[in-house]
Amino acid sequence: MHFAHDDTTRELAERARTFVDDTVIPTEPVLQEQLDATPDQWGFRPIVTQLRERARAAGLWNLFLPGEHGAGLTNLQYAPIAEVTGWSPRLAPVAFNCAAPDTGNMEVLHDFGTPAQQKQWLEPLLAAHIRSAFCMTEPDVASSDATNIGTRIRRDGDHYVVSGRKWWSTGAMNPDAAIFIVMGKTDPDAVRHRQQSMILVPRDAPGVRVVRALTVFGYDDRDHGGHAEVAFDDVRVPAANLIAGEGDGFAIAQARLGPGRIHHCMRALGMGERALALMTDRANARVAFGRTLGEQGVIREWVAEARIELESLRLLVLKTAWLMDTVGNRKAMTEIQAIKIAVPRAVQRILDRAIQVFGAAGVSQDTPLAELFAGVRTLRIADGPDEVHLASLGRAQLRSRVSIRAAE
Repeated sequence: MHFAHDDTTRELAERARTFVDDTVIPTEPVLQEQLDATPDQWGFRPIVTQLRERARAAGLWNLFLPGEHGAGLTNLQYAPIAEVTGWSPRLAPVAFNCAAPDTGNMEVLHDFGTPAQQKQWLEPLLAAHIRSAFCMTEPDVASSDATNIGTRIRRDGDHYVVSGRKWWSTGAMNPDAAIFIVMGKTDPDAVRHRQQSMILVPRDAPGVRVVRALTVFGYDDRDHGGHAEVAFDDVRVPAANLIAGEGDGFAIAQARLGPGRIHHCMRALGMGERALALMTDRANARVAFGRTLGEQGVIREWVAEARIELESLRLLVLKTAWLMDTVGNRKAMTEIQAIKIAVPRAVQRILDRAIQVFGAAGVSQDTPLAELFAGVRTLRIADGPDEVHLASLGRAQLRSRVSIRAAE
């Protein structure tokens, strides 16, 4: 097992670190000022557009995507760069054109799209001329089990007709989200994992209706495009808009979610590192009862435990990335599930303690901690809740033990 960073990774990670420290984080207050000045606007503010231009000029662009369409980095190479972007999750990922849901949607189009679909939708996404949304979760079913999905995709001659309702469609409030990738059932009578398909639905297709915005602990993410409930009222799209074939939707979803889960964990480590840095500065400067907070035993324990957790989980994330690169996502599923469970839990705990060190300031807009906490808390639900991954991981462990005993 070898996952030391090579020269390319170190050089890119250093450039990303410098860009985030010197350019991105100092502009966070500017973004907030522009948001306050335009409270009813969805989508990018001028500062985001400026950052994207500068990041692209610096060669920090589409780094998440392997192959000819992206930077050609492996998961292992991308890991430290993604972590750096986690220091400023509102600005850095989108500045590098490495923000969800566009990343996952670009991966779907890259891996499964036809040449025509790639030309029409992937190329504009790679160039940041448009944005996109991913429509999988539904309000009326337990979407942690993707086979529950009720949205119908019905063939009608040279078209498909899409009917259903989605929510938590990330990015859909952004008027620049020109294309929605929608998951629905093409054959409810097929075997369980062959009922679903994915199809490209243009935002302006008749029958597409963005119903409302959804908030996360009160945050609306309007600078990115938020999260929306979307209705598809008998939306007709060309049959050529189907991604891959009928019944391939579940497999595509699993292929999309594997990289998405590790990217979330990579960025979450950066969020944890920023929380620890803020907690350390606060503990060294704040005086209570005649001593700095850092001289209090409990604070020292929190800082020490945070460092241990971050270092340990970084190693597990790197191992997972290495496995994905060497044996494939399917064989790395145990590790992907493990980090998806462990990283958000640990970072949530670190953020909670950082908030405690800051006191009332920690839950206010004067630090990024409350928003970081809201973001990492959602990761324990997004792309599969903890409980589903724990159950699957537990089954795999129990099966492996049975196999060992049988072999003996």
